[in-house]
Amino acid sequence: MNKNIRLFDLETKDYKETWDYQEKLFKEIVDLKLEKRNNPDIETPNYFIFVEHPHVYTLGKSGDMSNLLLSEKQLLEKGATFYKINRGGDITYHGPGQIVGYPILDLENFFTDIHKYLRFLEEVIILTLAEYNIIGTRSEGETGVWLDVGTPFARKICAMGVRASRWVTMHGFALNVNANLGYFDNIIPCGIKGKAVTSLNNELDVEKVNEEEVKDKIIKHFQNLFEAKILEKEIIL
Repeated sequence: MNKNIRLFDLETKDYKETWDYQEKLFKEIVDLKLEKRNNPDIETPNYFIFVEHPHVYTLGKSGDMSNLLLSEKQLLEKGATFYKINRGGDITYHGPGQIVGYPILDLENFFTDIHKYLRFLEEVIILTLAEYNIIGTRSEGETGVWLDVGTPFARKICAMGVRASRWVTMHGFALNVNANLGYFDNIIPCGIKGKAVTSLNNELDVEKVNEEEVKDKIIKHFQNLFEAKILEKEIIL
Protein backbone atom coordinates (compact mmCIF):
# COMPACT_ATOMS: atom_id res chain seq x y z
CA MET A 1 0.00 0.00 0.00
CA ASN A 2 1.35 3.39 -1.02
CA LYS A 3 0.85 5.90 1.82
CA ASN A 4 2.88 8.67 0.17
CA ILE A 5 0.80 11.71 -0.83
CA ARG A 6 1.99 14.29 -3.36
CA LEU A 7 1.05 17.80 -2.23
CA PHE A 8 0.17 20.35 -4.91
CA ASP A 9 -0.57 24.04 -4.30
CA LEU A 10 -2.38 25.60 -7.26
CA GLU A 11 -2.49 28.97 -5.47
CA THR A 12 -5.39 30.92 -7.13
CA LYS A 13 -7.07 28.90 -9.87
CA ASP A 14 -10.38 29.01 -11.74
CA TYR A 15 -12.88 26.46 -10.39
CA LYS A 16 -13.50 24.70 -13.72
CA GLU A 17 -9.79 24.41 -14.48
CA THR A 18 -9.22 22.88 -11.05
CA TRP A 19 -12.16 20.52 -11.44
CA ASP A 20 -10.74 19.32 -14.77
CA TYR A 21 -7.34 18.82 -13.12
CA GLN A 22 -8.94 16.80 -10.32
CA GLU A 23 -10.75 14.66 -12.88
CA LYS A 24 -7.44 14.00 -14.68
CA LEU A 25 -5.71 12.79 -11.50
CA PHE A 26 -8.81 10.84 -10.44
CA LYS A 27 -8.94 9.04 -13.82
CA GLU A 28 -5.22 8.28 -13.64
CA ILE A 29 -5.69 6.47 -10.32
CA VAL A 30 -8.83 4.60 -11.45
CA ASP A 31 -7.11 3.46 -14.68
CA LEU A 32 -4.10 2.20 -12.70
CA LYS A 33 -6.41 0.27 -10.39
CA LEU A 34 -7.90 -1.50 -13.40
CA GLU A 35 -4.38 -2.37 -14.63
CA LYS A 36 -3.51 -3.59 -11.15
CA ARG A 37 -5.95 -6.48 -11.56
CA ASN A 38 -3.47 -8.03 -14.00
CA ASN A 39 -0.35 -6.67 -12.34
CA PRO A 40 -0.60 -6.61 -8.53
CA ASP A 41 2.82 -4.89 -8.26
CA ILE A 42 1.40 -1.61 -9.58
CA GLU A 43 1.19 1.11 -6.92
CA THR A 44 -1.52 3.74 -7.10
CA PRO A 45 -0.57 7.36 -6.29
CA ASN A 46 -2.31 9.75 -3.88
CA TYR A 47 -2.62 13.51 -4.21
CA PHE A 48 -3.64 16.45 -2.04
CA ILE A 49 -4.44 19.78 -3.71
CA PHE A 50 -4.58 23.18 -2.02
CA VAL A 51 -6.25 25.94 -4.01
CA GLU A 52 -8.03 29.26 -3.66
CA HIS A 53 -10.82 29.96 -6.14
CA PRO A 54 -12.15 33.25 -7.50
CA HIS A 55 -15.77 33.82 -6.40
CA VAL A 56 -17.82 30.76 -7.39
CA TYR A 57 -20.96 28.91 -6.28
CA THR A 58 -21.15 25.14 -6.77
CA LEU A 59 -24.19 22.87 -6.49
CA GLY A 60 -23.79 19.18 -5.62
CA LYS A 61 -25.65 16.44 -7.45
CA SER A 62 -28.33 16.22 -4.74
CA GLY A 63 -28.64 20.00 -4.45
CA ASP A 64 -31.63 22.26 -5.03
CA MET A 65 -31.26 25.17 -7.47
CA SER A 66 -33.60 27.26 -5.33
CA ASN A 67 -30.80 27.50 -2.74
CA LEU A 68 -28.98 29.88 -5.12
CA LEU A 69 -30.59 33.25 -4.47
CA LEU A 70 -29.03 35.08 -7.46
CA SER A 71 -30.03 35.40 -11.10
CA GLU A 72 -27.49 34.95 -13.90
CA LYS A 73 -27.28 38.76 -14.22
CA GLN A 74 -26.65 39.18 -10.47
CA LEU A 75 -23.90 36.53 -10.59
CA LEU A 76 -22.16 38.57 -13.28
CA GLU A 77 -22.54 41.77 -11.27
CA LYS A 78 -20.87 40.07 -8.29
CA GLY A 79 -18.05 38.70 -10.44
CA ALA A 80 -19.04 35.14 -9.53
CA THR A 81 -19.50 31.96 -11.56
CA PHE A 82 -21.77 28.96 -10.96
CA TYR A 83 -21.33 25.24 -11.64
CA LYS A 84 -23.38 22.10 -11.11
CA ILE A 85 -20.85 19.46 -10.08
CA ASN A 86 -20.51 15.76 -9.27
CA ARG A 87 -19.81 15.85 -5.54
CA GLY A 88 -22.26 15.10 -2.75
CA GLY A 89 -23.98 17.85 -0.83
CA ASP A 90 -25.95 20.94 -1.79
CA ILE A 91 -24.75 24.46 -2.60
CA THR A 92 -21.65 26.18 -1.31
CA TYR A 93 -19.45 29.17 -2.02
CA HIS A 94 -15.71 29.34 -2.71
CA GLY A 95 -13.66 32.49 -2.91
CA PRO A 96 -10.59 34.46 -1.83
CA GLY A 97 -9.57 33.97 1.78
CA GLN A 98 -10.81 30.38 1.83
CA ILE A 99 -8.50 27.36 1.98
CA VAL A 100 -9.86 24.63 -0.26
CA GLY A 101 -8.39 21.13 0.02
CA TYR A 102 -8.98 18.34 -2.49
CA PRO A 103 -7.55 14.96 -1.39
CA ILE A 104 -7.48 12.59 -4.36
CA LEU A 105 -6.67 9.33 -2.64
CA ASP A 106 -6.92 5.65 -3.35
CA LEU A 107 -8.57 4.71 -0.09
CA GLU A 108 -7.40 1.12 -0.58
CA ASN A 109 -3.99 2.51 0.41
CA PHE A 110 -5.50 3.59 3.75
CA PHE A 111 -8.91 2.12 4.65
CA THR A 112 -12.08 1.36 2.70
CA ASP A 113 -14.71 3.27 4.65
CA ILE A 114 -16.24 6.47 3.24
CA HIS A 115 -17.92 7.35 6.55
CA LYS A 116 -14.56 7.10 8.32
CA TYR A 117 -12.94 9.16 5.55
CA LEU A 118 -15.43 12.03 6.05
CA ARG A 119 -15.03 11.88 9.83
CA PHE A 120 -11.23 12.03 9.39
CA LEU A 121 -11.54 15.11 7.15
CA GLU A 122 -13.67 16.77 9.81
CA GLU A 123 -11.18 15.76 12.51
CA VAL A 124 -8.30 17.35 10.55
CA ILE A 125 -10.14 20.69 10.65
CA ILE A 126 -11.23 20.27 14.29
CA LEU A 127 -7.61 19.66 15.35
CA THR A 128 -6.43 22.61 13.26
CA LEU A 129 -8.97 24.95 14.86
CA ALA A 130 -7.97 23.70 18.31
CA GLU A 131 -4.49 25.14 17.71
CA TYR A 132 -6.20 28.55 17.61
CA ASN A 133 -8.17 27.76 20.78
CA ILE A 134 -11.39 27.39 18.79
CA ILE A 135 -13.66 24.44 19.57
CA GLY A 136 -14.91 22.95 16.32
CA THR A 137 -17.50 20.18 16.45
CA ARG A 138 -19.70 18.02 14.25
CA SER A 139 -23.41 18.63 13.83
CA GLU A 140 -25.46 15.45 13.64
CA GLY A 141 -26.67 14.79 10.10
CA GLU A 142 -24.75 17.78 8.71
CA THR A 143 -21.30 17.17 7.22
CA GLY A 144 -18.61 19.74 7.94
CA VAL A 145 -17.26 21.54 10.99
CA TRP A 146 -19.35 23.85 13.14
CA LEU A 147 -19.04 26.08 16.20
CA ASP A 148 -21.51 26.28 19.10
CA VAL A 149 -23.68 23.42 17.85
CA GLY A 150 -26.95 23.10 19.75
CA THR A 151 -27.13 26.81 20.56
CA PRO A 152 -28.85 29.71 18.78
CA PHE A 153 -25.35 30.79 17.70
CA ALA A 154 -24.46 27.65 15.70
CA ARG A 155 -22.34 28.57 12.68
CA LYS A 156 -20.39 26.68 10.06
CA ILE A 157 -16.70 27.32 9.49
CA CYS A 158 -15.84 24.49 7.10
CA ALA A 159 -17.97 22.89 4.38
CA MET A 160 -17.32 19.42 2.94
CA GLY A 161 -18.48 17.44 -0.05
CA VAL A 162 -16.78 14.49 -1.71
CA ARG A 163 -17.14 12.06 -4.56
CA ALA A 164 -15.78 8.51 -4.44
CA SER A 165 -15.68 5.76 -7.06
CA ARG A 166 -13.73 2.49 -6.86
CA TRP A 167 -12.49 3.82 -3.51
CA VAL A 168 -10.87 6.83 -5.17
CA THR A 169 -11.85 10.23 -3.73
CA MET A 170 -12.10 13.74 -5.12
CA HIS A 171 -13.47 17.15 -4.05
CA GLY A 172 -13.03 17.79 -0.31
CA PHE A 173 -13.30 20.69 2.14
CA ALA A 174 -13.43 24.50 2.19
CA LEU A 175 -12.26 26.23 5.38
CA ASN A 176 -13.18 29.88 5.79
CA VAL A 177 -10.01 31.61 6.98
CA ASN A 178 -10.20 35.21 5.74
CA ALA A 179 -13.29 34.82 3.55
CA ASN A 180 -15.75 37.60 2.69
CA LEU A 181 -18.79 36.15 4.45
CA GLY A 182 -21.14 38.48 2.58
CA TYR A 183 -21.04 36.11 -0.40
CA PHE A 184 -22.79 33.46 1.68
CA ASP A 185 -25.83 35.75 1.88
CA ASN A 186 -26.56 34.86 -1.74
CA ILE A 187 -27.22 31.18 -1.01
CA ILE A 188 -28.81 28.92 1.55
CA PRO A 189 -25.47 27.31 2.51
CA CYS A 190 -25.55 23.52 2.10
CA GLY A 191 -29.33 23.88 1.83
CA ILE A 192 -29.62 24.42 5.60
CA LYS A 193 -31.88 27.36 6.50
CA GLY A 194 -31.32 29.54 9.53
CA LYS A 195 -27.68 28.60 10.14
CA ALA A 196 -24.90 31.18 9.99
CA VAL A 197 -21.37 30.88 8.60
CA THR A 198 -18.16 32.21 10.07
CA SER A 199 -14.44 32.40 9.37
CA LEU A 200 -11.25 31.97 11.37
CA ASN A 201 -10.29 35.66 11.28
CA ASN A 202 -13.81 36.58 12.40
CA GLU A 203 -13.64 34.19 15.36
CA LEU A 204 -10.18 35.40 16.36
CA ASP A 205 -11.24 39.03 15.87
CA VAL A 206 -8.23 39.80 13.70
CA GLU A 207 -8.01 41.38 10.25
CA LYS A 208 -6.09 38.53 8.65
CA VAL A 209 -4.88 35.04 9.59
CA ASN A 210 -1.70 33.63 8.02
CA GLU A 211 -3.11 31.14 5.51
CA GLU A 212 0.20 29.36 4.91
CA GLU A 213 0.41 28.66 8.63
CA VAL A 214 -3.12 27.20 8.57
CA LYS A 215 -2.20 24.99 5.59
CA ASP A 216 0.85 23.67 7.46
CA LYS A 217 -1.35 22.73 10.42
CA ILE A 218 -3.89 21.01 8.16
CA ILE A 219 -1.15 18.95 6.52
CA LYS A 220 0.36 17.98 9.89
CA HIS A 221 -2.96 16.65 11.17
CA PHE A 222 -3.90 15.02 7.86
CA GLN A 223 -0.59 13.17 7.80
CA ASN A 224 -0.98 11.96 11.39
CA LEU A 225 -4.60 10.83 11.09
CA PHE A 226 -4.12 9.02 7.79
CA GLU A 227 -0.72 7.63 8.89
CA ALA A 228 0.60 8.96 5.60
CA LYS A 229 3.76 10.64 4.39
CA ILE A 230 3.00 13.94 2.68
CA LEU A 231 5.78 14.84 0.27
CA GLU A 232 7.29 18.28 -0.18
CA LYS A 233 4.83 20.82 -1.57
CA GLU A 234 4.88 21.40 -5.32
CA ILE A 235 3.63 24.75 -6.64
CA ILE A 236 1.66 24.27 -9.86
CA LEU A 237 0.64 27.40 -11.76
